[in-house]
Amino acid sequence: MAIVDATMAHVTLDDVLESLDEAALLVVLDGVTDPHNLGACLRSADAFGAHAVIVPKDRSAGMNATVAKAASGAADTIPLVTVTNLARALRDLKAKDVWILGADAGGESLFDADLTGPVAWVLGAEGAGLRRLTRDLCDRIVGIPLSGSVESLNVSVACGVCLYATRRARQGKSPRGA
Repeated sequence: MAIVDATMAHVTLDDVLESLDEAALLVVLDGVTDPHNLGACLRSADAFGAHAVIVPKDRSAGMNATVAKAASGAADTIPLVTVTNLARALRDLKAKDVWILGADAGGESLFDADLTGPVAWVLGAEGAGLRRLTRDLCDRIVGIPLSGSVESLNVSVACGVCLYATRRARQGKSPRGA
C-alpha cells in the first residue's frame, strides 16, 4: 500500500489517489463536528488500511490537538483531506471509478454488499445522518445489521465496522464469518 505523508501541509484528494497501488479505501465524513469522533475515525482508518479521511472545509471538525489525541498517532499516518465542496469531491471520486457507499440504516445489508473494488465510505453526523445531496450522490446505501435494542451506532464505531467489513471482503472472507 502506498502511503501519502499525512504530515504534509495540504494533501489533496488527487495526491492520495495518485499514490495508490491498490483499490482505494476512503472515508468521507459528512458534517461530523465532534473532534473526538474525527480522531476515532482517523484511528479506525489507520487500523483497517484506509488511504485517507475526507472532510468538508465547513461544518466539520478539522485537525486540532483534541483530534490528534483521540487519533492516538493516526493523525500522523492517515491523510486528512479537506475539500471545499463535498458534493464535487464525491462526483470526482465517481469519475475515477470509486464506488460511493453511504452508511445509513435501512440500506442493503453490509453482510451482502460488494466491497471488493475501490470504495469511499460516506458517514453522516450523529443525529442528522447523511445530508440529502450527499445521500443522493451515493451509488448505494449500506446499513449495518444491528441485533440489540439500539437503533444506531456512534459514527466512529460505524466507521470501524464498515472498514473492517471492507478489509475482510478484500481478503476473500465474508464478514458474516468474522
